[in-house]
Amino acid sequence: MPFIHIQVAPVAGVSADADTLARALTGLAERVLRKKRELTAVRVEAVDPAAWFIGARPLTSPPHSTAHVSIQVTAGTNTADEKARFVAAVFDELSTLLGGLDAASYVVVDEIAADAWGYGGCTQAARQAAATAAAR
Repeated sequence: MPFIHIQVAPVAGVSADADTLARALTGLAERVLRKKRELTAVRVEAVDPAAWFIGARPLTSPPHSTAHVSIQVTAGTNTADEKARFVAAVFDELSTLLGGLDAASYVVVDEIAADAWGYGGCTQAARQAAATAAAR
């Protein structure tokens, strides 16, 4: 049940199509992190390059686009290797989709305790407890 928030500042002439970005990130979460596609939510936010700074310089005339991707997942559901592969895969995919990506583009895997979040009115911890009880 991940939530993915992507903020992008593409270079002039590059179209950052929200649908394409959402599909790409959903697919990577499913394939690399083993997350359920039907429970993956994505918010795509375009940022004016003049409001994005790298090295204290505005992104108004850079050679590359930039992005910040944050994915929230339940703590302990992914290995260090899976998280590393996800970070690399997101960077590579966005580089392709956005026409080159500045190295100062970040991907964050934010692990949240199972008792601190959920969906459909039920925490992940409550879902795990119910599944354990049903298996007995």
